[in-house]
Amino acid sequence: MRALIVSLLIWSNYHTIVRIFKWLTLVLFAYVFAAFLAHPDWPAVLKTTVLPTVQWSSAYWATLVGILGTTISPYLFFWQAAQEVEEEKAKGRVTIEQRRGATAGELRRCRNDVLTGMFFSNLVMYFIILTTAATLHARGITQITTARQAAEALRPLAGNAAYLLFSLGLIGAGMLGVPVLAGSCAYAIAEAAGWVGSLEQHPTLAQGFYSIIALAMCGGMALDYAGINAVRLLFGSAVVNGILAPPLIVLVVLLTSNPEVMGKHANGPALRYLGWTCAAVMSIAGVLMFATS
Repeated sequence: MRALIVSLLIWSNYHTIVRIFKWLTLVLFAYVFAAFLAHPDWPAVLKTTVLPTVQWSSAYWATLVGILGTTISPYLFFWQAAQEVEEEKAKGRVTIEQRRGATAGELRRCRNDVLTGMFFSNLVMYFIILTTAATLHARGITQITTARQAAEALRPLAGNAAYLLFSLGLIGAGMLGVPVLAGSCAYAIAEAAGWVGSLEQHPTLAQGFYSIIALAMCGGMALDYAGINAVRLLFGSAVVNGILAPPLIVLVVLLTSNPEVMGKHANGPALRYLGWTCAAVMSIAGVLMFATS
């Protein structure tokens, strides 16, 4: 799959990958059906959803930081900004002056895009947590080390085909996610260094940009072949994201609340309050994780 991702990035572009493989991510909605087929204790589910149990342990707070880190990931800040520029360029706005400002329609489209994406991603995450709790945790499985173990959560829906169903979702998510992870790093470094860089350009025209992507891909494969537990790596990276996000959120809130930067589109009191609350919650969770370790 890695070779396929690299080949598509070099000889095609990310938008082609999205058009082809985004449909595979619909497999993740299987967790919604599996949750109902697992027959959890629904009164307990509703109660703990509204009133979660707080545990004063490092593992609990690390898990919370990881969940927050996968919901608001620092690399997505760079990716979202870069992709907005790419879309502007695709419309023929190739200079900074042409891309300056935004219409009410463009801002509305961006807001709807973010709200829709966040809603469905968190909906699927909720049912993944619920399904694994009702299937794996109920059988005493609290440590998942392989993809095959994780796939067992889909057994109420798919039976013996659970691993195949899980694999399809994993392939779709990987084909969309790996270029985002490597591309975010490349965009950030290329912009800081003043390099020409875009997933829409051929590698010969953006050699430094694609070199960063190649190094990131090789680093990921090296970790895989080193025999390091992939599930533990995913959890660790989520925790790191949760720790790194608050400073970036603070910067985003400061910039988007400044009328000199945003003009008439500067954040109102409600958005500023939500931004500062988000940064505070994530910071407190990180502090408590270290304090209880």
